[in-house]
Amino acid sequence: MKIEILNNISDIAEQDWQRLNTESSVFSNYQLFQCLEDSGSVSDTQGWQPHHLQLRNNDESEINAILPMYVKSHSWGEYVFDWAWADAYQQHNIPYYPKLVATTPFTPVTSNKLLSSEVVLADIFNVLTHHCQHQQLNSWHLLYCSPTQHQAKDVYQRNTVQFHWLNHNYRDFDDFLSRFTARKRKNTRKERLSIIQQHIEVRRIIGKDISKEELDFFYLTYQLTYLKRGHTPHLSFEFFRSAIEKLPEHILLIIANCNGEDVACAWFFFDDNNLYGRYWGCTKSFNNLHFELCYYQGIEFCIEQKLSLFHPGTQGEHKIQRGFEPKLTTSYHWIKHAGFRPAIKAFCLQEQQQMRTYQAQCQQLLPFNSNDENR
Repeated sequence: MKIEILNNISDIAEQDWQRLNTESSVFSNYQLFQCLEDSGSVSDTQGWQPHHLQLRNNDESEINAILPMYVKSHSWGEYVFDWAWADAYQQHNIPYYPKLVATTPFTPVTSNKLLSSEVVLADIFNVLTHHCQHQQLNSWHLLYCSPTQHQAKDVYQRNTVQFHWLNHNYRDFDDFLSRFTARKRKNTRKERLSIIQQHIEVRRIIGKDISKEELDFFYLTYQLTYLKRGHTPHLSFEFFRSAIEKLPEHILLIIANCNGEDVACAWFFFDDNNLYGRYWGCTKSFNNLHFELCYYQGIEFCIEQKLSLFHPGTQGEHKIQRGFEPKLTTSYHWIKHAGFRPAIKAFCLQEQQQMRTYQAQCQQLLPFNSNDENR
């Protein structure tokens, strides 16, 4: 298999991308990757050097696979954490970076990372290993992809647990709540009622209808969320502006207003089947407002639009009592340094078992009635 390295998403022909992309996920959308790179949010200076791979058969026929990838000099924005691995390398004065990562930047969502109708994910493991060995890259990582059977040597699987809301053909929010135990149902209604009692009104805006003032307010709150934690935002204002322009039917902005003043908002992406909660921020604090904007409004939107799954973002055990179910995610990893492989392999195997145990424990904490047929 012949590999071509492309250093800009625009070097990939959009018609090839569309021909090979077999899913409707917004996170495998060509325009989204363009927004990330053209806005400067993803670039060499940000530690995300584009290193996209186009694969052809050795007879140099047409492109039969595309794998968007990045050479990373850090581990920010990935959400499959390998900081401990990097620290171990550092303690032995061995460089952990650069590494090669296949992911949608800053997006912990399972989607097709390999675009192809002919090549399957397991087919490229050895190709990536050979590529890293000849490119002075110390590892490769395929993040948030579908599980696959493979026999590639020294490739390790990792699992994490996320919390997803599943739409069981609910008629409305009350129909969803009817699955809850009486106590949990009462608590949820109390949280939602508190929004009204605090004189907060909520509006939803689809991307094409977002005004400049609303975008400005969103980006202010987005920045504040990062600054409160002592970080600078990953994504530039230009990314969001261009996303509205290129993906107007895939964006949902929910804004809370109190006594005529906008005070908080949440940014979502959505496609034909799924809603994805991505960013939240506020200028003032209110009881339960985060739950209302980031979870309950999203659930209502999914029911109204007949979307099958709501992915509210990574981590957060508080989602369980609000009806978000624990689901396993999968990623694959290869490490060049043979001396670290036994420890990393053992870590991954132990982590897999721990994640399955954790998933089972979380399942028992869901708010649904014990005799609920959908559980």
